Amino acid sequence: MYCYEKIVVLRKNSKRLEKLTAQEEEAMRAIWKLEGGFVKDILDEMTSDMPYTTLASTIKNLEKKGYVSHERHANANKYIPRISQTDYKRSFMSGFVGEYFGNSYKEMVSFFAEEQKLKPEELEEILKIINKK
Repeated sequence: MYCYEKIVVLRKNSKRLEKLTAQEEEAMRAIWKLEGGFVKDILDEMTSDMPYTTLASTIKNLEKKGYVSHERHANANKYIPRISQTDYKRSFMSGFVGEYFGNSYKEMVSFFAEEQKLKPEELEEILKIINKK
């Protein structure tokens, strides 16, 4: 019990969230969209054909990782997001840029421009957004 509490404290204090699997991310997207829900609601929101029991296990993993908590309603749990989608994106992008582009957003944009993943019009839009901030 003590070790688990220590892990939770470390996770809360760290800036980087634990990376989610593809299944976990899909479940979290549904939970964020619903702003919380029961397993059945979450399953209905998802596009994949994940079995109910697999989703229930996935959500339990999300709870262990600190992404969701639950409220008990009669004999079912309603899962509530503990991490906002914006915070997850911020954490994921920070790690992505750090690992692949040496913490340089300029390098990242240059890479996508060179790979022709960004059109000149899109780069102009990005510059307008930057200049507005």
